[in-house]
Formats: sequence, structure tokens, C-alpha cells
Amino acid sequence: MKQKVVVAMSGGVDSSVAAALLVEKDFDVIGIGLRLADHHNMESSHRGCCAPRDLADARSVASILNIPFYVMDVRDSFRTSVIDKFVNEYSLGRTPVPCVSCNQVVKFDYLAKRALSLGADFLATGHYAKRIDHFGRHTLSRAADKLKDQTYFLFGMTQLQLSHTLFPLSDITKEQTREIAHSYGLPNADKDESQEICFVPNDDYRTFLKEEGEMDIPGQIINSTGEVIGEHSGFKNYTVGQRRGLDVMGNEPKYVLEIIPDTHTLVVGNREELYEESFEVEDVQWSVPIKESGHKLLVQVRHQQKPAMCSVSALSKNVIKVMPENPSSLGAISPGQAAVFYDGDILYGGGWIANKN
Repeated sequence: MKQKVVVAMSGGVDSSVAAALLVEKDFDVIGIGLRLADHHNMESSHRGCCAPRDLADARSVASILNIPFYVMDVRDSFRTSVIDKFVNEYSLGRTPVPCVSCNQVVKFDYLAKRALSLGADFLATGHYAKRIDHFGRHTLSRAADKLKDQTYFLFGMTQLQLSHTLFPLSDITKEQTREIAHSYGLPNADKDESQEICFVPNDDYRTFLKEEGEMDIPGQIINSTGEVIGEHSGFKNYTVGQRRGLDVMGNEPKYVLEIIPDTHTLVVGNREELYEESFEVEDVQWSVPIKESGHKLLVQVRHQQKPAMCSVSALSKNVIKVMPENPSSLGAISPGQAAVFYDGDILYGGGWIANKN
């Protein structure tokens, strides 16, 4: 009997080719698209994923591959676990990573459970990541296409989720993916990459926050000694590390060092003041747990950033202290962003950068 696999099909070329490769390997393939959010007034410029036209592309691909295709309405789950969290994080002066939340809750929890309820053996996606076993644990390693690697967004996968997930694109490049799509005559073979947050029109998060009821409240801009050197129109328009849009005294460029939401204050300073000797990561999830303090791991705090060697020590069960060997190598440390831990190309775990104490 064929093994059954549900493929999360967004309408992009990656998930489409993932489905095609699994058909080639004689799996019983079912395509499922996700209706994540209401995309009214977004169709002309939207370049995210899972908008109505994207789901239409996925349905066309499924027809060519001769596989069934269904759409799941997950708007309620997506609203609660992704959109509401996104808005709340900005209200707390943090910088969210909604793609991680979407993967953790919507795709690899909600959809995976639905796939298993349909009798599927596996869930498959078009992520560029490679599932491996390491020291008796399921985890991920970076994909063959290092420029497209997406393991940074997948650190929250559990052992059970990893055991039931396939990543068919793990050993091919983006260029090869497009070649395979052309060989099948898929209509989205040359479709543009998803570049935006899928629920934020035109990648304009500031306007989106206003539409969600988050109003700008002006406040002071101070330097690291507490001197008031300017004013801002609302702290939600800024993120740690930002340089643009700061109306402050002085000729030297200033960067946002800290956001203090309780007093609506921005703390700014020189570039060198951005670099942290240490920082904390909370809600850490390990695929491969570390056993000793001072463990040396590569740490990545932004997607497509070069990871830097750090000393990693547990402060409590799910809180980690990170000490970069060279603080400038990580750049700005933005609370709310994901910090992901690697040993070489092997994913060990990750969590969320905590606010400064």
C-alpha cells in the first residue's frame, strides 16, 4: 500500500515541486492549501503566500499532477496565534517573526494533526531544510541550497512533528526547483518569491498596526546616559538597530538601542553601543539538548545572517544566556527576534530574544 502524504501547497513553485517529487516517488499525495487571512484590497500588489490567487495556482498545479486538492480555512487559528501575537509584540517594543509562529502553530501543529486525522503518514512542505537524526534525536540540518535554507524558521518543531514531516527540496537548489517545475509544465515555474509578511499589504507594517487599532503615541528620544535629544511620533514605528527616521540632535548617526514601551521612550546611541556582550533567550526549545554550560554553538539572530560562535549556558529550564565571542558579529540584538543555535549545519534549538532587564 502506498504511503499517504499531505503537502501544504501555498501556490508557490517550491511547494508545487515538493508535491511533484512525491508523486514521482509513488506516494499517495493530497494537496492542502491554507486560507490564512482575509486578503481584501491586496491582490494587485501582494507578494506573500496563500492569497486567493495563490490558492488558485495551487489548485491548477494539483490538476496537472492529478492529485486531490482542498482548502482549509484556518483564519481563526492564524488570527490568534500569528496576527494577534504580531500586533502584541510591537505594543511591547519587540520585533516579531511571524513566519516562525505560523510554522509552529498553524502548519506543523494544526495542519499536521489534520493530516494525520486523514490517515496520512506524513506532512510535507516546500521548505529548504533537511531532516536528520543526530545523537538519537530528530532534528534538521541546513539544506543543500544554503542561500535558500529555512531552518531558522523551523526551530520550534517537536520530535513528533519532525518524525512525520518530509522536506522534498532538501537536496536541490532553487534553480533546480524551477527546472523541475518547467519540466512538468507548471504555471508557477517562474513565479516571484514570497517577499512579504503574508497578512501585511505592501509590507507596510506601520499602516497595518494602525488598522489593527494600535495608535501612535509620541515620546522622548534619549541617549544612553538619559539625556533627552529628540522626540518620536510613536515607538511602534521603530525597531532595535534602526537608524532611519530618528530626529535627534548631533551629527553622528544614531541607532535605536532599546525601546521602553511603559514610558514610550526610545534609547539611541552609536553603532558600537548596539553590540551586546551577552543577552538572554527565552522559551527555548531544543531538538538536541545541550548538557553543559559554556557550550560553544553558532547562533543566528536573523534570517540569512551569518551565524556567530557563542558560549551558551542554561539559566533555567527554558532560558539561555548567550555570550558572543565577538559581539559585533551578531549586530543589533532585537528583543522578539528568534535566536537559533547550530553545531555546524545541524540545528540544535532556538528561542526568543528576551527584553533587557
